[in-house]
Amino acid sequence: MGEIAGHTALPAPTATRVVDRLVASGLAYRRHDPVDRRRVLVHLAAEGRGVVERVCGMVERRIGTALGAHPRERAQLADLLAHLADTSA
Repeated sequence: MGEIAGHTALPAPTATRVVDRLVASGLAYRRHDPVDRRRVLVHLAAEGRGVVERVCGMVERRIGTALGAHPRERAQLADLLAHLADTSA
């Protein structure tokens, strides 16, 4: 949960509650790490992947609408966001 909390900027207890809800709704599942049994790995279930794909699609469409038909600006934004993600990790 610590890694999830770190990547989402959520306090660890909140990240645990979010994961608990995702697991309860069938969007994710937990498995013990086969290498280190003290660790628990969280995976998206097939339905969870579908939700992510739908949400990402909506975000991409809204960004496309906001930027209009300017592929160069969309590419530049993607590069800047990737750089931001790399530097904040």
